[in-house]
Amino acid sequence: MEQKPDTDEAVEPENAARKPKPSKKPESERRCIATGETQPKAGLIRFIVGPEGQIGPDLAERLPGHGIWVTGTRGALEQAIAKKAFARSAKQQVQVPEGLADLVERLLEARTAETLGLARRSGELIMGLERVFETLDREPVAALIEATDAGRDGSRRFHAKLKAADLTGLPLLKELTSGQMGLALGRLNVVHAALKKGRMQEKVLADFARLSAWRRDDARNSTTLKGSAGDETQIAGR
Repeated sequence: MEQKPDTDEAVEPENAARKPKPSKKPESERRCIATGETQPKAGLIRFIVGPEGQIGPDLAERLPGHGIWVTGTRGALEQAIAKKAFARSAKQQVQVPEGLADLVERLLEARTAETLGLARRSGELIMGLERVFETLDREPVAALIEATDAGRDGSRRFHAKLKAADLTGLPLLKELTSGQMGLALGRLNVVHAALKKGRMQEKVLADFARLSAWRRDDARNSTTLKGSAGDETQIAGR
């Protein structure tokens, strides 16, 4: 007599059909007109040709018309302009406005600040140095934010706290001025903030990384902390 397996679990026949595992949807890719490289859309900026033939950025990727994609760095855009790549891609005469690169940077700054505002309204952003310290003592956070024009004393206290609490592995986002953050967050100035873990963290990190890449031709947003003994600790973002 065949002995049944000593288990409560159902045993499937060896030749039973197995359900295929759901495959992860591949990330959409586009080709950069400046470098010729194909990469995920997250690393590029979309441009469109307006009714008058003028090139304009479409950061939200929602405007109608044929999209023209450029790697999300100032250098790549300047290369595309120098090579007259926009006209070739659009297959028509186009007008590239003077100061297009500066316009893109301003729009990236505004988009990043707006995302911070959404995080505040969602209750996921803690503002003010002392409140940030209290939060760090109480719960883990997704990232820390410091204004580019932070004062020396406040910045020294902030970084000393991070090193003392062994929090130097947290992303440190440093791309906006205190005035830009204050305007977006309904305060006069905001110098330090902490981003709590939640539904907004991915978008905040992505927008800061996009702005950082634009300025540095580098997809990493990082700051190096120097201790009193001269040692260096990397606080790296995305």
